[in-house]
Amino acid sequence: MPDFGVELKRRRMSVGMSLTGLAASVHFTKGYLSKVENGKVRVNRDLAKACDQALGAGGELLALVAESAFPARRSAGGIVGLPDSGRYFVGRESELEALSALLLGSADARVGVVHGMAGAGKTALAVAAARRVADRFPDGCLFFDLRGHTPGAAQLSPGEALHRLLRLLDVPADQLPADEDGLANLVRDQLRGRRLILVLDNVRSAEQIRAIADGETSSRILVTSRGRLPALDDAWHFPVGVLPLADSVRLLRSVAGDHAPADDELATEIVRHCGQLPLAVRIVAARFIAGGWTAARLRDRLADETTRLGALEDGERSVATAFAVSYDALPGDQRRLLGLLALHPATAAETGAVEALAGLDTGETDRLVDRLHDAHLVVRDERGYVELHDLMRTFAAKHALPQLEPEDREVAVRRLVEHLVALTVAADELAEPYRFRPPTGLPAPAGAPFADADSALAWLGAQWPTLADIVDSAAAHGLYDHCWQLAFVLRAFFFREKLFEPWIRTHERALEAARAAGDPSAIGMILNNLGMAHIEAGRPDDAVRFHQQAQAEFALARDDRGTIDALSSLAWARLYRGEAEPALADLTTVLAVYRRTGRTRNVVIALRGIALASVALDRLPEALVAAEEASELAQLPVDQAMSASCEAWIHFRAGRWEEATRAYRRAAEVADDAGSEYERARALTGLGNTAAARGDRTEADRWWTEAAAYRVTLNPAVLGEAEYRNRPAFAE
Repeated sequence: MPDFGVELKRRRMSVGMSLTGLAASVHFTKGYLSKVENGKVRVNRDLAKACDQALGAGGELLALVAESAFPARRSAGGIVGLPDSGRYFVGRESELEALSALLLGSADARVGVVHGMAGAGKTALAVAAARRVADRFPDGCLFFDLRGHTPGAAQLSPGEALHRLLRLLDVPADQLPADEDGLANLVRDQLRGRRLILVLDNVRSAEQIRAIADGETSSRILVTSRGRLPALDDAWHFPVGVLPLADSVRLLRSVAGDHAPADDELATEIVRHCGQLPLAVRIVAARFIAGGWTAARLRDRLADETTRLGALEDGERSVATAFAVSYDALPGDQRRLLGLLALHPATAAETGAVEALAGLDTGETDRLVDRLHDAHLVVRDERGYVELHDLMRTFAAKHALPQLEPEDREVAVRRLVEHLVALTVAADELAEPYRFRPPTGLPAPAGAPFADADSALAWLGAQWPTLADIVDSAAAHGLYDHCWQLAFVLRAFFFREKLFEPWIRTHERALEAARAAGDPSAIGMILNNLGMAHIEAGRPDDAVRFHQQAQAEFALARDDRGTIDALSSLAWARLYRGEAEPALADLTTVLAVYRRTGRTRNVVIALRGIALASVALDRLPEALVAAEEASELAQLPVDQAMSASCEAWIHFRAGRWEEATRAYRRAAEVADDAGSEYERARALTGLGNTAAARGDRTEADRWWTEAAAYRVTLNPAVLGEAEYRNRPAFAE
């Protein structure tokens, strides 16, 4: 049988093909082919097949290549080059079990990508899984760091990765093709028929390992990357998040040993400030071992966003440096968006808010978010939120945001504030359609994430902490009108949910903004809302003071509407301060104005106030007339519930137990339909009070228990039902 090299040369020359031409056809170098023809290197099957096809040999060249022509393969029990997964591999039991099962799964699932943000512990998990199943891969377990995200190191090129793999598979250096295609052919040949595990760590792109991943083999290729590597079409994907809180504390204690904080609560606070990121937890543990820090002082450094990242480095490892490698690899438009996301007050932003920050259309914003999501710099979820990990948000604020032009930042904040003010107004219009709202001058938002009152209230319930922070942002950036407008519109939701702290906090900031804007009417509206908050919080003296100040501002602005509203609110404050007679007089005055101006909802509110003031003056027939008219005119379910409870209270005070029970039942049903836990708890408490007054303590306890299950606080300073329930005779 002729030698392959001799026959190759003969056939090449017989068709008049040069070595250069053959090299171009088979993707091996001219020098390497010359060595083949002169018998200086052994031939692999892929090269033989390529030459056979290029020269039209009909399989005769390929037949000359015997098995002995291939480089020697390692026998069973090959090299195991996996690093130690670490003494302190903590938690991840379910992930480890699932990943190990995937490695032993179908032959069609040869390649898996373990991906997650920097510092999540991807490598440790991949190595632990490979070690667990190593005995099922007799040809060995190999580990390669491709340095795709190694600070200060150049990543391995595809050719370098192929070269290193072939050398470890015992292919002599002089038999390695010089070009990448030749190396890829040889790698695929070497992996065919073997059963081993390749852990390709720290991979930046699919292209870096495509030649290794594309071959047919019984081996398993486990890739770790900060990117999702979606271009590896045939791979399965295994996301790795942060550690659960309990496992994060275990990791801290495992690494720090006796140096870890003895106080479990303090240790938990520390790992929370680490974002439960394994790299951050390990660095903090190292700082404890090094000494010089009390747990409380280090906790405080981590709690402060200005010093957090500085505390998360130990001289050799740094969370900020790890993040910077990912950030530095981004193109400019993605860097800009990451920086702008730091302007959002919450770690999770709705996609509409992201579009507002970016100032881009939906398609372009989606593209940028997808790229950041693929790089594990943000998480895009199916609810329509874009979320930054706490530490990534701190990094973005400190490193990405300062790279943007000041004007870009200011305009982005304005767009975000205007977007959220417009959305909040739209939500409030659905939830409270008969309520006065000052004009904002903003267009109605397109594509709002709510369509009716229920979904609008759900949106407000999810977004109010962010909206409260936006009040601060608007003031800080000189957007004074939008600051007080947003606070004013939020008042209805805060009243409904009895959220007194954010109600007062936002309005105190809004008051500063309205004064900075020099708008006495706006000042009056915010003062009036502050007075309402203090009434609901059971501080009528403070409420009276705010309402009187509001009256003065409205008078200065010659705002008749505001003046009458302030008088109405002042009357309620006086009622709760025990001044029923002047309260009744003022409410009678404002009722006439509200009737004349067609403000039906305010008519209903004034009638309820008149009813309660009349009860306080023991004028029960007059009280009932006012309450019944309020019930007839009430337009919103929550107003219907409040008016029904007002009727019930009057019947209760008159000793008409059956009528009180019927009215409270009606109030409870309407409150349930309206989704108002507060008003339902009030009505149920009233039912319990009525049962107790009838002498049926068993039924009373049943109603009171159901009311208590809502976990809302009924203020006895403003609710007769709560005051009666709290009497010593009924104390539990």
